[in-house]
Amino acid sequence: MRPAHLPTAPPASLTAVRIASAVRSGAVRAVDVVARTLERIERLDPALSAFAEVWGEEALRRAGEVDARIGAGERPPLAGVPLGVKGRHGLRSAGPLLAAGCVPVGATSVPGPGTPWQTWGLGRFGPTANPWRADRTPGGSSAGSAAAVAAGLVPLATGSDGAGSVRIPAAWCGVVGLKAGNGRLPSPDRTGLAAPGLLARCARDAAVSWAVLSGDAPADGAAHRRGGGALPAVWSSDLGFDSPDPAVVAVAHTAAVRLAETGVLRLVRPRTPLRLDDPAPAWLALRSPDAGPFPGAGRVREANDRRLAALFGQARLLLTPTAPVPPHGHEGPGERYSTALTWAFNLSGHPAISVPAGPGPDGCPVGLQLVAAHGEESLLLAVAQAAQGAVR
Repeated sequence: MRPAHLPTAPPASLTAVRIASAVRSGAVRAVDVVARTLERIERLDPALSAFAEVWGEEALRRAGEVDARIGAGERPPLAGVPLGVKGRHGLRSAGPLLAAGCVPVGATSVPGPGTPWQTWGLGRFGPTANPWRADRTPGGSSAGSAAAVAAGLVPLATGSDGAGSVRIPAAWCGVVGLKAGNGRLPSPDRTGLAAPGLLARCARDAAVSWAVLSGDAPADGAAHRRGGGALPAVWSSDLGFDSPDPAVVAVAHTAAVRLAETGVLRLVRPRTPLRLDDPAPAWLALRSPDAGPFPGAGRVREANDRRLAALFGQARLLLTPTAPVPPHGHEGPGERYSTALTWAFNLSGHPAISVPAGPGPDGCPVGLQLVAAHGEESLLLAVAQAAQGAVR
C-alpha cells in the first residue's frame, strides 16, 4: 500500500529536492520514481521530441542501485532524481550528479546536422518543440534539456553553454539555466568559451545540484548580503551595443523591478554607463578560425573585461534580458543573433543564470539574466531563488 505521505503527482513534476527527500526517507523507491518517469516520457515525448535516446533498462538498473544504497544507510543528496543529460555523450560530465544519486534516463536532443544555426534540437521524433508553443523552437543547443525540464519529463538536466546554449533555451522554455564560470568545472572545449551548466524548474534544485558539482556550500540568500543590506545591481537592457525587442525588454525589466522590491537587491546606476563592445567578431574568431582572423579580438576581450571588472567593483550583479528576441519558428532565426546578450560572458568567463521573468506577447516565456563576478555562482543561485518567488 502506498504510504499516505507519498506524493501523488508524477515524480518528474516534483522538484528534485522533494523527490530525493522522499527516496531517502523510504516513502518511495527510486525504481518506482524512474519507472513513472519513463512512462511519462513515452507518453509525452512523441509530441515534444526532447530526447534523442531513452535508456529505460539501464535507468531502472541504476535506480535499483540507488535503492540499495539507501538500504545500506547512505543518504545521497539527489537520491533517485531522474536526470536528462545533454547529448549522447552527456554522461561523461555527469559523474558527480550520479554519485549524488541522480538516475540518468536518457540523452536529450541537440542540434542535428545540416544547419548552421544552433537554436533548435533534433530528437527521436523530429525537431524539438517548445513546450509553450509547438511551432516555436526551445532554443539551443541544450534544446532537449530545457524542453524536458519545462514539460515535466525530468526535474533536472545537464547542459553546456558556449554562447548562451543553456541560458537561451532556459529563457525560451521558462526554466532556470545556470552557466558556470569558465574554468570552474572541467570542459572539453579547447577554445575556453564553453562551460558546463544545469537546467531545472526551480532555483533550489539548481543550487543543490551546483553544490554537488562544485563542492560549494548550498546557496543561502541571506549569507550573501553584505552588512545585511540589499545587493547593489545594475540593469542594462542592451549591454551598450544591441537593439533588443522592446517587448522582451519590458518583461525582463519588470521582473528586475519586482526582484528589487523584495529587498534582495537594489538597482543602482554605475558611475560610468556600461557599454561593452559587441563580442560577435571576437567570439566567432575564436570559435571558427576558418572564418578568418579578427585582429581586434584581443582588444575587444580586454576592453570588455576591464569594463566588467569596473562594474563589479561597484555592484554585485548585472541584470539583462537573457535573449534579445522571442523564440523563433523551426525554419530558423533569420538575421538576428539570439546570443547577443549572452556570449559576452562566455568570452569574459563570468558565471550567469537565466530565471523566468514572465510571459511575452507571443505566449512564450521571457528570461531575466543575472551575471556576477568570477566565482559567484552561489550568489546567483541565492538571488535566483528570490527571483522565482518575486515573479510568481
